[in-house]
Amino acid sequence: MKNYLDINSIIRNVVVSLFVLTLMVFTTSVRAQDSEEEEIPIEVTSLTELILKVQEEAFFDSEQDRQRIAKFVAEKDTQQRVLTKTLADLKIQEDRAIVLEKTFDDNDVKLSELEDLKAERLGAFGELFGVVRGTASEMGAQIKESIISGELTGRHTTLTELAKSQKLPSNDQLELLWFHLIEEMKAQGEVKHFTGTIVDVDGSFSEEDVVRVGPWTAYDRRGNFLGYLPDDERFRVLGRQPQARFLDLGDNVVDGDPGDIVKGAIDPSRGAILGLLIQTPGLTERINQGGIVGYIIIGLLAVGLLLSAERIFRLTSVSRAVRSQAKDIDNPKESNPLGRVLAAYHSNKAADVETLELKLDDAILKELPSLERGINFIKLLSSVAPLLGLLGTVTGMIVTFQAITLFGTGDPKLMAGGISQALVTTVLGLTAAIPLVLLHSVAQQRSRSIQQVLEEQSAGIIAERAESG
Repeated sequence: MKNYLDINSIIRNVVVSLFVLTLMVFTTSVRAQDSEEEEIPIEVTSLTELILKVQEEAFFDSEQDRQRIAKFVAEKDTQQRVLTKTLADLKIQEDRAIVLEKTFDDNDVKLSELEDLKAERLGAFGELFGVVRGTASEMGAQIKESIISGELTGRHTTLTELAKSQKLPSNDQLELLWFHLIEEMKAQGEVKHFTGTIVDVDGSFSEEDVVRVGPWTAYDRRGNFLGYLPDDERFRVLGRQPQARFLDLGDNVVDGDPGDIVKGAIDPSRGAILGLLIQTPGLTERINQGGIVGYIIIGLLAVGLLLSAERIFRLTSVSRAVRSQAKDIDNPKESNPLGRVLAAYHSNKAADVETLELKLDDAILKELPSLERGINFIKLLSSVAPLLGLLGTVTGMIVTFQAITLFGTGDPKLMAGGISQALVTTVLGLTAAIPLVLLHSVAQQRSRSIQQVLEEQSAGIIAERAESG
């Protein structure tokens, strides 16, 4: 029985020890979760010490729980006060929202009534306001692009503001609109000298004299045409001027005195026609478009013109000398063909008719090379020039087709070079051929007229000798 009690006592002690150990592990785990303090190992040597340790830990945990509960109670009171204050603020804002909503509804009603009152009182002024805005917008755009604004600056700004205004125009604004209209009308009929800002080709600015012809054209003091920059209200020197005959007209306007009537040039399109004139190639540029073939044609034309001039001048002089010699047959001169033919006659007066005829024919044949020299070459040049023009046409079309093959037909500018070469060389060829053909005809006619005189005189001499013999 004692042994049985001892066994039960041992089992009970083991169970109690396991329970106490489990409780210690659970308490230690809770403390590890609630506190950041470093865990201190517990050394137990007896069951009594274990019980004391458990009691200490239990007391420590109960003390922490009381502190935690006290903290939660204190924070609950604070949160309750915050909640109470927030609910009070929410009530105030809700009351304010009700007041504001009522005020908004009242104001909406008043605004509707005021809009109706405004429309009623506006009446015809609404239509007037639309007319004023439309006129100011149209006039502002026109004045901005007008070269008159290069002299009278800042006008389009006020008109633009009036066009964008949402209020009824004041009397001052209406008077300003009327003033600008009258001012523009007056300036359109003036030829005015004034000092304006000019932007040079290199971008530099200068204050120079500008001559304005109405709203159409502007010149600088050298008679060059000026372009207009509407955004800056300045003038600019054109990078390229039109042909010299237009610049001469500009000089007339610039050099004219007040009250004088001069012949000048204006651009009624306000720059469009001037832009086209500037883009029009000059004679030198046209010739350059012809390329090498064009230069060759021009060279042939120059040679043909010089040779034709020399031949015509020479044959004209010979013709005069021959006509002069025909009036004095008995005194032949060696300085002209007829004189040399008559000299051959006087040298062979004793010969029979046949021999004399042969001598005169021989003298005439000797004169023909000098009379016909260079005439056939002029004819050759007049024939070669259009052929070279045709050659340039073919080569130009080849260049055009190559451009089409490489780049397609999307951009006509890529084909313009070849087409220009084709057309320019054709024109140059015809330009060279036509005057050379005419000059060849003139030279040939002069030569034949001299030959005819020689043959007539020779035939007359032979006939006279045959009759006398």
